[in-house]
Amino acid sequence: MPEAGTFDLQFEWGPNGLARLGPGAAGVVIVDVLRFTTAVSVAVDRGAIVLPYPWADDGAQTYAAQHNAVLAGAGAGPDGGGGARWSLSPVDLGRLRPGTRLVLPSPNGSALAYGVRTHAPQAAVLAGCLRNASAVAHEVVESVSRGPVAVVGAGERWDTDAGAPGNRRGAFDLRPAVEDLLGAGAILRALRVLTGVAPDRISPEARAAMAAFDEARDDLPGWLLASTSGRELVGRRRRDDVVAAAALDVDAIAPVLVRSAFVGTPPRSLGHLR
Repeated sequence: MPEAGTFDLQFEWGPNGLARLGPGAAGVVIVDVLRFTTAVSVAVDRGAIVLPYPWADDGAQTYAAQHNAVLAGAGAGPDGGGGARWSLSPVDLGRLRPGTRLVLPSPNGSALAYGVRTHAPQAAVLAGCLRNASAVAHEVVESVSRGPVAVVGAGERWDTDAGAPGNRRGAFDLRPAVEDLLGAGAILRALRVLTGVAPDRISPEARAAMAAFDEARDDLPGWLLASTSGRELVGRRRRDDVVAAAALDVDAIAPVLVRSAFVGTPPRSLGHLR
């Protein structure tokens, strides 16, 4: 078994996982199925250009103006509002016009994508999800000739109990999210099929993600709707977003980070996971 850090396919969680795997990675795939990377997949499939930005940053409006872009969800949390036309909803973004430049903030996936160059300055960076798993895997194979590939699940955040030992008021802890585990597993499974990489070159974390995907693949909508994140979105009347995020290999364009924006690659043939 190779030493940690020497695997060809790897999987980790959140900013710390990116900081650990990013410096040695030739390719990085960020996965935030509910909903950032799913929204990015739908947007670039429509011919849009998506600029990631951390949700909590007050400079988002200025950033959008500087990049001649529209700001999604201005002033009212992840579901938009405050006069914003667009939000993180992949269903809503299906109405985007080709050529739209969209700043799409979120506290997890978008924040990871915005800061990825700090930890992986030389890597090819993609936004992956269930909808584009095969397309992303194809693009990784095309663009990464040598070197390890790191798949990073964004996860969600727990609002920690300020009264718990060691916790500070207002702190947030990463919550590993099953939907991101499944999205990562789908991409890793497609990479395994395309490259034929030996099992001992795949990290245990990546193999666990693939095993989870293999278990769930026949009922992805059921798994996502029953997940913590899925139930939260259903409670916010966004069940359609969860169902859209559970669709496997329906987007043929891989979103690649070019400087500060995700742009679409030429369409790839699909079907490796079906």
